[in-house]
Amino acid sequence: MTIAAGSKVITFIHTRDRERSKAFYRDVLGFSVTAEDPFGTAIDLNGIRLRITPIEDHTPHPHTVLGWQVPDIDAAIDALAAKGVKMIIYPGFGQDEKGIWTSPDGKAKLSFFHDPDGNGLSLTQS
Repeated sequence: MTIAAGSKVITFIHTRDRERSKAFYRDVLGFSVTAEDPFGTAIDLNGIRLRITPIEDHTPHPHTVLGWQVPDIDAAIDALAAKGVKMIIYPGFGQDEKGIWTSPDGKAKLSFFHDPDGNGLSLTQS
């Protein structure tokens, strides 16, 4: 048996402020808190467990660490904007005014934003 056979995925996000991150993933992104212990908070990302782990001196990675495939990227961005989330527009990347980059073949659209700790998150429509 390999690890992949029958094993569930758990992903991790580090934070300097556990309560602020928990509120963001729960209240802004709409996911449920499933457990808490002295070492972190578990969030259900539609069947994938996210562990929010406090690290006092956490510095976010400069690249995307977590993303979601969405059916309508415009609607998802509008919903996030209504909750105060700002999409990231990278100079020279060719995104539109909403922060959406469209692949050259027009089949995929991507946009980027940060959680409260600056962890890079993304939306993809394909």
